[in-house]
Amino acid sequence: MDSLTQILLGAAVAAAIAPPRHRRAALLAGAALGTLPDLDVLPVNLITADPVERMTWHRSASHSLLVLPFVAWAIWAWCRNRGGRVAQDPRRWFWAIQAALLTHPVLDAFTVYGTQLFWPLPMRPVMWSSVFIIDPLYTVWLLIACVFAWFARERASARPVLFAGLALSSLYLGASLWAKAQVEREAERALARLNLQDAPRFSVPMPFNILLWRVVAMTPDGFVEGERSLVADRGPMRLREYRSDVIALSQVFDYPAVQRLDWFNRGFMKAEVREDRLVLSDLRMGVEPDYSFRFAVARRDGEGWREIAPEQLQWPWNASRRLGSMWERIWREPEDASAGGDAIARPPYPTANDADASR
Repeated sequence: MDSLTQILLGAAVAAAIAPPRHRRAALLAGAALGTLPDLDVLPVNLITADPVERMTWHRSASHSLLVLPFVAWAIWAWCRNRGGRVAQDPRRWFWAIQAALLTHPVLDAFTVYGTQLFWPLPMRPVMWSSVFIIDPLYTVWLLIACVFAWFARERASARPVLFAGLALSSLYLGASLWAKAQVEREAERALARLNLQDAPRFSVPMPFNILLWRVVAMTPDGFVEGERSLVADRGPMRLREYRSDVIALSQVFDYPAVQRLDWFNRGFMKAEVREDRLVLSDLRMGVEPDYSFRFAVARRDGEGWREIAPEQLQWPWNASRRLGSMWERIWREPEDASAGGDAIARPPYPTANDADASR
């Protein structure tokens, strides 16, 4: 999740557990602890310039439920030995510090990025993917609770407000899991019509909400993508088919960077050739043809490929156009979808090919 949300979650959790007379200090300490795991980007960026390593090392050791309890204990022990507030009520502060740290990776696991909750065990990152990385309707309850607790100080009314904020935000996470289950059910039906019921797939909410969802499933020659609005859609889910250069991907699959990406993103990658370079796009974050993470991993060499140092690529896309269309899609089902028809449909948004054709 975004840093503000993690700060507020850590602050609310710590302030709800710490002694009332220490509430403001707990809010500040929890805010610091809530963002601490994400500071792993600083040492990672110092250790390596490889963009694939930077992406896949983030949310690893610093987000592990096998590591953070010991980090929390060390912080608690150091603070207790220094005296002050922690020494005055060590038991409650122990649990406040533990909770503020441990809730961070658990919340991150609800996003699609991938959180290595059990590092260093050789397990794929966890990606429950039921909330977008920024979701105001999750964050607002924590913000209200923390602001109220700051001004209430040690008054008894602050604690129930903090618990209410944590409860409402947790209920929102529960609602996101329920929404995901509804979308997965419709996706399974749509994929079955295409004989893709066993295809690897994922679903993820569109930005800033849990009402509109995106579904991607891998096919032998690429992938299919579709949306589902829990508000507007009544007909079957329609999927759009896209190609991926699966032959080129198979030729470079033994490259360490490709192996690492495949492990991290569970094989949800699109391969395409751009200016004689093979580019791999992480399908989990973005919408065709715009993705947040693209890496050039090989350069064409005659009939084959030559491994290169991974390079992260970016090219511009029109966010205002995309977000506007997504917002409208929440409330309106496409006319051809409501009328039924084939399971495969044309993309509802302008694509790179459409732009080329219009020139």
